Amino acid sequence: MIKFILRYFHDIEIAVESIVSNKLKSILTALGIIFGVAAVIAMLAIGKGAKQEIMDQMKMVGVNNILINPVIPDKSSSSEEGEKQQKKFSRGLNMLDVDAIKETLPSVKRISPEISFNSTAMLNGVKYTAKLVGVSNDYFELYNLPLVAGTVFNDFQEENGIQVCIIGANIRAKFFSKIDPIGQYIKFNGIWLKVIGVLQKTNVSLTGFEEKGVNVYNDNIYIPIQTMLLRYQNRALVNTKLVSEASGMQFFGGGGMMMARIVSSSSDASADSETNYNQLDRIVVQVNETEQLQPTTEILSRMLTRRHTGVKDFEITVPELLLKQQQRTKDIFNIVLGAIASISLIVGGIGIMNIMFASVMERIKEIGTRMAIGAKKMDIVVQFLSEAVLISVSGGFIGIFFGVVMAKLIEQIAGIMTIVSFFSVVIAFGVSAAVGVIFGYSPAKRASEKDPIESLRYE
Repeated sequence: MIKFILRYFHDIEIAVESIVSNKLKSILTALGIIFGVAAVIAMLAIGKGAKQEIMDQMKMVGVNNILINPVIPDKSSSSEEGEKQQKKFSRGLNMLDVDAIKETLPSVKRISPEISFNSTAMLNGVKYTAKLVGVSNDYFELYNLPLVAGTVFNDFQEENGIQVCIIGANIRAKFFSKIDPIGQYIKFNGIWLKVIGVLQKTNVSLTGFEEKGVNVYNDNIYIPIQTMLLRYQNRALVNTKLVSEASGMQFFGGGGMMMARIVSSSSDASADSETNYNQLDRIVVQVNETEQLQPTTEILSRMLTRRHTGVKDFEITVPELLLKQQQRTKDIFNIVLGAIASISLIVGGIGIMNIMFASVMERIKEIGTRMAIGAKKMDIVVQFLSEAVLISVSGGFIGIFFGVVMAKLIEQIAGIMTIVSFFSVVIAFGVSAAVGVIFGYSPAKRASEKDPIESLRYE
């Protein structure tokens, strides 16, 4: 057994000596494998990064979520359908819709209304543009928003519109970088809010979904929906004239806790108030199972159309389905890129085979001499096959290094998330070794079949 191992180990030594003595030829032969492996690793890294980004985005937009956004009818529209819609009355999205959805649809797991507007947060003379968002407690479960400190709203705070808030990571960094924000107060649009919680920072990009109702959470201040309706903005209680004339005035209900204050945060907000008659900016609905997304969406559409007297003043979006469609598109794109990269490996393998065939022709006398002094056919096969595999594997190692570097450069320069996995490295290395074996065997077999006498006579 030891003699057997030593015999073929000697063949491998001869192959190594041949590679070292022909460095330039060996490097040029390995180039195809190097670039092929590097391309495969970079493409797999891009594909894995894209998949991870989609998964992160899916968590942030919420699993099994349905977004209901208001659509303001175009008053300038002259179409017949537009004129019919204008003659009908619709209250738009409102809290009654939320209650009806809760009571009617058994597939609904969680639901949260949402009202938001941009204005200025201020503390100790420091100002920061932020978004105030009125939500229910379900909102934080809907969007998988964990707290790093504090708690969510309790039932009393939610029902009575208490002036409390949960702040995003950027708000904390701006106003409370040196102190614990829990229990502190921050002023937003002239009203003091007590901080009871801080959200965990997120670095996930959601570009393209913000217009569908997905927020950039780090810059947000969250308050109970009733606090928003009572103290900031309730479009269901006022008409457009009242909003423009009574901006900044206070309206009183049955008790001190029912005081409503209509605030005009900016000229843009005032303009928006004149056209937006919806009490809510959106409703977020979560169903129990993914399979219920499509039927629930259809039921919601029919239900809201009926409740809004046939006026199609809302839009229903399922971000998860959009993301999955996007993922499928990226998967196809990555398969194409991977296939193109794999062609480089095949070309590299063909290059190895051609060089090895040429090497056999150059070294016919060497082959004849070895066989004349006792080398068997298997010795010749092992020698030339080892040479091909060593070139291929060496190219594979170098290609892995360049592939990792390429992946990092793509991430830095193009801003595309790339993830180099251990699996992709193993696959690339295994393929490079297989290429050496597959494309090196034929030249090695041909070398072993040479007649020793004819080889020694070869000029």
